[in-house]
Amino acid sequence: MTTLVIGGAGYIGSHVVRLLQEQGQEVVVVDDLSTGLLRRTEGVELVELDVTLPDAREKLAFHLRASGADSVIHFAAHKQVGESVENPEMYWHDNIAGLANVLAACASAGVRDVVFSSSAAVYGVPDVDLVTEDLAPQPINPYGATKYVGEWMLADAERAHGMRTVALRYFNVAGAGWPELADTAVMNLVPIVLDRLEQGKSPVVFGDDYDTPDGTCIRDYVHVLDLAHAHIAALDYLRGEERPHRTFNVGTGEGSSVLEVIAAIGRAKGIEITPEIGERRAGDPARLVCSADRIAQTLGWKSEHALDDIVRSAVEARSAAIAPDVEAYPEA
Repeated sequence: MTTLVIGGAGYIGSHVVRLLQEQGQEVVVVDDLSTGLLRRTEGVELVELDVTLPDAREKLAFHLRASGADSVIHFAAHKQVGESVENPEMYWHDNIAGLANVLAACASAGVRDVVFSSSAAVYGVPDVDLVTEDLAPQPINPYGATKYVGEWMLADAERAHGMRTVALRYFNVAGAGWPELADTAVMNLVPIVLDRLEQGKSPVVFGDDYDTPDGTCIRDYVHVLDLAHAHIAALDYLRGEERPHRTFNVGTGEGSSVLEVIAAIGRAKGIEITPEIGERRAGDPARLVCSADRIAQTLGWKSEHALDDIVRSAVEARSAAIAPDVEAYPEA
């Protein structure tokens, strides 16, 4: 079996590629390296290609046939909420056009199994303690909207071409399975806090007056390695006979507040961290935690790492990257 991993030089994608390789499966990575890192693709075939371009579907179809791929995992997309609000046209074009090219290439090459990287952003600001997949999506930004439309596109491809598809709705991803595959972008809470500390600055908490026990926002944090295992389970699911669901939440079912995450970082580094308190950010729900019952019952997947494990792996990976005589991870 051969899997084409689109966006496999990225943070999450590279963890999935590593697991597939460890299982002895053939892997081909497609990535334009605009945000992915070349060093993450060591030991695997890399096709440098921007899947949003008009000729991408023909090129993808060629590589699918040439590699004998029977499945695709699609990660490649813009994924910053704020950026999507400022530049919605880019998100609508690239995220949707990219997926359209991928699905067309799969149809042309006769590849049926597709795992799609979706997001908890499809839910918007749900007023529930635990978000289930049965909750009607109500995205509140272009990023979340493109992911929800992507799920529609998968359903249409199933009807039109007989594909077998699944969308994994990630919650908050952090940590590192291997130090060399660490999250090098300073976009999510844990790397943002670590970056501030390295600059000798205090981390900033956006609002401490939410209706939560400590006043700060609560999120569901899942280890990137657990998330990578969820993709392997999703591939196995598509190759089976029974496929009752197309969408699955991927999270722990447990929430951690911003202050709890910062405290965990302090424990991992052996320091006490005193954050600054800033103003709330528009659109931040007080609580966003998933129910992971469906994925556990249907795919047999469950997260294995608690918050301290997640944070410790991120801290250790970042420390390894900036140790003396070791080149720091580039941000490209």
